Formats: sequence, C-alpha cells, structure tokens
Amino acid sequence: MRVTHIPMVTSVSARLAALGLDVDVVAARAGIPAGVTRRPGAGLTTRQFFAFWRAVAELSGDPLIGLKIGGEVGPSQLEAVSVAALHSATFGDALARLSRYKGLCCPEEVRVVRAERSSSSGSGGSNEREGERDLARLSFHWILAEEPCPHVISDGAFASAHALARAGSGRTIVPRRLELVRTPADVRPYAAHFGCEVRTGCVGDALVYDVEALDIPFVTRNEDLLAVLVPALDAQLAALGEVGIETQARSALMKMMRGDRPTIDTLARELNMSARSLQRRLGEAGTSYQGVLDHVRLETARRLLADTAFTPGEIAFFLGFEEANSFQRAFRRWEGRTPAQWREQTQQHE
Repeated sequence: MRVTHIPMVTSVSARLAALGLDVDVVAARAGIPAGVTRRPGAGLTTRQFFAFWRAVAELSGDPLIGLKIGGEVGPSQLEAVSVAALHSATFGDALARLSRYKGLCCPEEVRVVRAERSSSSGSGGSNEREGERDLARLSFHWILAEEPCPHVISDGAFASAHALARAGSGRTIVPRRLELVRTPADVRPYAAHFGCEVRTGCVGDALVYDVEALDIPFVTRNEDLLAVLVPALDAQLAALGEVGIETQARSALMKMMRGDRPTIDTLARELNMSARSLQRRLGEAGTSYQGVLDHVRLETARRLLADTAFTPGEIAFFLGFEEANSFQRAFRRWEGRTPAQWREQTQQHE
C-alpha cells in the first residue's frame, strides 16, 4: 500500500495566494467540493489533484506557472521527504531519497534510470547520438493516473528537482537536456530555466543528466538531522506496508516498454519472482498479466495521442504491437473509438 490521496500542503496555498490565486476558487473551478482542500486530514484523489492543477493553469493564464511554483518554494516550506533529500550527501543520494519516500506524500514515483550512451546513431526521443559518457534520466510517474498528467504538474516537478539540486549543491547543476512529450509553443523559457537543450516529441518527460552529476556533493549535508528524520520516514514506510503487486507490475512494465512487448516471464524476472508466482499474486489481486499490460498500454497511448504528433502506427510500435491494426482494434475495445477519433475529440475539448 501507499498513500492514495494527496494533501494540499500549506506552502502550496501560500504560493498560489502570492500569485493571486485563491485555493477555494481554484477548487470550485476544478469541481472539487467546497472545503476539501482546507479540511485537516483530507486529501485529493489523483483525478481531483490533476483537475485542481489544470484549473490553476487555466485561471492563471500563465503557461509557465508550473516552473514558477516548482522553482520558488523555499527550504522552510519543504515537506519532510524534501528536507531529507536536501540534507543528503550528494545529488544522487537526494534523488534516491525522493524515490524511496515519495510514496509517503502521494501516489507518485520518482525514477532515476542510468543508461549508457551509444556512440552510434539511434532513432527517436532519448536514443539519439550522445557521445561517450553515461546518462541518468529523472522522471516522475503517477501510478494511479487514468489520464495524462497536466503539464503544470510535470513542469513543477522538474523545476522543484532543479531547485533542490541548486540549493543542495550551492551551484546550478545543469542537465544535459530536458525531454518533453509535448511541443510547447515556445521552448526558450524552458531552455533558459534549466540551462540546457530542450527536446520535444519524446516518448516521456525527463530531465537527463550526465551520470557524474549524481556524485556532486551537497553543501547542505546534515547527518545528525538525517539520523532523526530517516528512521521516522522508514517507520512511516513500514506502516504503509508493501506496494501492491499490481502497482509493482504496472511500474515495471512502464519502464520496460520501449518498442518491445514484455512477456510475463520477462516481467517476473524484473520483479524477482517466478512467472507462476506472478500469475498467482496478480490473480489474488483481481487482475492478470494481460489486464496490467492493457492498462499500461492504454495509459501510455492516451499520453502520446494527447501530447505528441506520433502517428497511431508509431505509437503501436512503441507499445509493442506487431502491427498497427492490432493497436487500432485494441484501442477501440478500450475506448470505444479509434486512436484518431480519440485524439480529435480530446483536442476539441482543450
């Protein structure tokens, strides 16, 4: 288990107020019942949380508001997980703590994936000519989402990580590049904010660093504070219990899906269990390998249809379908319409 509802922390309310936005007005615009955002102990579902931040973007009229909110929260406004990250030994340690404890705050995963650069050319998104050093890709994933993550949330997450790196190291840690699924009207503000190249039309949003950046020391390192804070966070993590097998399987498939169709044997190896054990545990959770695969494929297809110009054929390849027609049939079964119809209707409502 992990936290399924997201509390509206005081620092966010204060930041929105400073930008001229009232939390209750935003909540009303998002269709959230009055008082939920201010009720002690209450929290928003992922769907409500997404709706709230879409309303923030709409009411502000500022396409860069995510960068502003994520990049300007001071140390006194950080939650316990971020405090632990800020006082880590290195940037890599900080990201590892965010990854370990983020589930205490919300149903979001922080992933840092190391990958070797190839000296030969590749194709698409993050697999192009790179040079000689290894890379580390930082990305954020909402594991209970049934719709694409709003851009304002994605922008805020990357801006917050960038600000954490700067505050902890005492200097700007410049990424190699920012990868975006969507194509903003103007990428220059993003390039200026992060100080790096911006690539659009990628298969996922990510901040990409030279792997050496993970070893940059933090001047804010505080072992005494961590000695108190980390055991408390570990205790909270233990109290939540193990992450459900369906969530584990979805997360693993999301990381593995890059033009291949992972088999149940491949997935089981990734989760360090036998295929038979995986089948049994998924059955006990009321689902199956195919059910989890369909969920991940649909979630990814929606995101790529909404935010990229990829053709249905290109998306079919990325999702591991042997042919485009198979994807067309599957998507019609899931959504009751073709990928092209879904994209057109979604764009009409934006």
